[in-house]
Amino acid sequence: MTVPLSVLDLATVREGHSSADALRGTIEIARTADELGYARFWVAEHHNMPAVASTSPPVLIAAVAAQTGRIRVGSGGVMLPNHMPFVVAEQFATLEALHPGRIDLGIGRAPGTDQATAAALRGVSPYLTVERFPEHLQTLLALLGDERIDAGDAARLHATPAATGYPEVWMLGSSTYGAQVAAALGLPFCYAYHFATSSDVDGALHLYRSGFKPSPRFPEPHVMVSASVIAAETTEEAQFLAGPSRIMALSLRTGRLGPIVSPERAAAVELSDLDRAMLDSLPGTQFAGTGDEVAAALDDLVTRTGADELILAGTVHDPATRQDTLVRVAKAWGR
Repeated sequence: MTVPLSVLDLATVREGHSSADALRGTIEIARTADELGYARFWVAEHHNMPAVASTSPPVLIAAVAAQTGRIRVGSGGVMLPNHMPFVVAEQFATLEALHPGRIDLGIGRAPGTDQATAAALRGVSPYLTVERFPEHLQTLLALLGDERIDAGDAARLHATPAATGYPEVWMLGSSTYGAQVAAALGLPFCYAYHFATSSDVDGALHLYRSGFKPSPRFPEPHVMVSASVIAAETTEEAQFLAGPSRIMALSLRTGRLGPIVSPERAAAVELSDLDRAMLDSLPGTQFAGTGDEVAAALDDLVTRTGADELILAGTVHDPATRQDTLVRVAKAWGR
């Protein structure tokens, strides 16, 4: 049976455009995903990056949920070490009250930025909050109605005064650490395959499934895997449209950050042998082709990983490219 497809978005900023343009583009992409029947629309948390306007997931989630009608909306994810658990619990309890049954809270451990920016976000050494991640995660779960967890001093706190429901909490990761945490707490797990293709996805998912402890909401392990995709009329056009993602991937590796360049400008960039070697391990876009070609590659990924869901990422210059990709993949996936 075909597994559900979802969408992950970063509200990317392209050359010559503003953050406001990027955020409007994200909302339009979300509307398209909603109309096409995609299951979830998640937004990321990144900071101090010229190409990413998705800095505050709760704010963007509120805007997206208000402009869509059916699709689940959530974070992919909230980087918990950047925030105190009570603040996150209040934000997402409020979102759930506004949009009952439609809110996901994906939790990550990475900073989503460099160490200096992380320190500015947290007001303390970034390492101190990372060390307390397991404690903070359990506190957050308790605040969001998980009665299995002893909340300690947080037991007197309420994320919202009269909850009728709570968001669905996911653990995100690109390593065995996140897989083991998700397994121990009985949480669904989303593996970030779109930027961790060279890591041990098979080992991480084996640890998750073999170590999974059932929870009231998830009696069985539940896996979502991300992949970066671009679909177009022809394979050649898709590869051309994937050019900006390759330049973005290189900029992350070399520290030369900037807004998303156009496909034309990306095609004109001369790549060194070292650049090409980097792109072998992180190609920018994993699957670029026609809708049928991308769907076939995604089907192979499901077969390999046993994923219960897939979530599609994609760095493009024009939001319309992402919308067209979603249309083509949905059509091919449903055949």
